[in-house]
Amino acid sequence: MTDLMHILSQFPRASLLGAPTPLEPLPRISDTLGIDLSVKRDDLTGLGLGGNKIRQLEYYFGAAQAQKADTILITGAVQSNYVRCAAAAAARLNMRAILQLEDRVLGKSDLYRENGNVVLDHILGAELMHYSEGEDESGADTALRERAEQERAHGFHPYVIPLGLNNPPTGALGYMRAAREILDQRQDFDAIVVASGSGLTHMGLLAGLRLCGSDIPVYGSCVRRDATTQNARLTEVARRLQDMLGCADFLTETDIHLWDGALPPGYGQPGPRAQHAMGMMARQEGLFLDPVYTAKSFAAVPGLLEEGVLKRGMRVLFVHTGGTPALFAYAPELTAIFTEDQA
Repeated sequence: MTDLMHILSQFPRASLLGAPTPLEPLPRISDTLGIDLSVKRDDLTGLGLGGNKIRQLEYYFGAAQAQKADTILITGAVQSNYVRCAAAAAARLNMRAILQLEDRVLGKSDLYRENGNVVLDHILGAELMHYSEGEDESGADTALRERAEQERAHGFHPYVIPLGLNNPPTGALGYMRAAREILDQRQDFDAIVVASGSGLTHMGLLAGLRLCGSDIPVYGSCVRRDATTQNARLTEVARRLQDMLGCADFLTETDIHLWDGALPPGYGQPGPRAQHAMGMMARQEGLFLDPVYTAKSFAAVPGLLEEGVLKRGMRVLFVHTGGTPALFAYAPELTAIFTEDQA
């Protein structure tokens, strides 16, 4: 077994996570589904209303501090939890935050563009800029780097947190660390289910487990791309992560498990499976899922059971990655869905 914490110690880290997040049983849904289901409460990472991105940002901000940066620049969707968490981290660490918001979900109202995470971005004192394309990671990174050069010309010391696949997967280090935390809490899970978007949370968790000697399978529920496209992305993230760590061939394609049954009708749009997942978690366990990530990721649990990938009686962990503020940007749609459901 590799000394995971020794590997991680090579990378600078800003401490943003106050303590390990709880790992809790979900007894009512366990009874409903016939499994032993638990939840890793990474919605409770604390800073800036929390979420999984806090773990990733510890390493990006660690690198920024090592370079004596005073300004961070980052890209995300209009309702991005990532950029909201980055703005909170910047405030905590006395840095400026410039957030570039992409149009990934078309046809949304002014409420979507002004509520939820966007309100919090403003309260946190971040500067917002916009990028019109939602599927152009390279272009978004280029726009941020051009803005960084402008900041440098004005005497600031910027650090860009990149979006594109052709960058070191630094954020994955946060979920490698989370893997050790989970194993310290409980080691007997038969499967772990998590959202798979950028791939850094999914692949970091998987890499951390394998380096700790655990063979627990990790099932990623696709929230942005179909399973075929996401598989190619994760394969590249795995290659770059292994290169960055200097640990070769501890991840293979057979480690990658994906499910895209809740992806339709697309990123940021909750279809029937996501809606059902939201209602189940709220009405049986009193926990809220968001329409972009966690509703679609939790939908994989009953979905994989229906397909026979997960079996009755299994011990399953669902990683709750947060995202609650986005609920308020979807208020009209969600009100219509769930009041009709009660009729």
